[in-house]
Amino acid sequence: MMNYVWGGLILVSIVFGACTGHMQQVTEAVYSGGAAAVEMTLTLAAVMMVWGGLMQVAERAGLTGLISRALSPLLRLLFPGMDPKSSAARAISMNVSANLLGLGNAATPFGMEAMRRLQEENPLKDTASRNMITFVVLNTASIQLIPTTIAGLRAKYGSANPMDIMPAVWLVSLSALIVGQVLNRLLAARAERRARICR
Repeated sequence: MMNYVWGGLILVSIVFGACTGHMQQVTEAVYSGGAAAVEMTLTLAAVMMVWGGLMQVAERAGLTGLISRALSPLLRLLFPGMDPKSSAARAISMNVSANLLGLGNAATPFGMEAMRRLQEENPLKDTASRNMITFVVLNTASIQLIPTTIAGLRAKYGSANPMDIMPAVWLVSLSALIVGQVLNRLLAARAERRARICR
């Protein structure tokens, strides 16, 4: 779908540029935009490599176990019935840790691993379990203590203080988590009531 959106935007730009006599500006935008995209990609790749490397060091040094233990009260609250020492809990802990550091790309592999492990524990293979839905909401809200990616972009484009957005990021991500989890619990309770009535 997004391919059609981007393709449509490019086509509309070319048509309007040709109709208004601004094809020179359209051509310049194509070249400068391509160069800026490559430069931004390299900047973000450097940020991701540094923090992704630190996450790998943490995993190999056994810090994942410490992180899992530190997050176990939260995991017990959000994922009732899940063993805090399970492989799913470890993957969820690493996903949350990467999101806390603002590393969405580094969090993705841990998120995929967590979903795979949760699916293994799921008795109904064709239906998402309550824990799977809770994890999707948790991952989507993505609480960030350090918005690394956004700060990297802000620094790249000349922000004097790239981290001054931290309070706003904390407020928005925490609000998204609370609203998402409240709705998740309400809808889960409603589904359980309907299941009891159908029996």
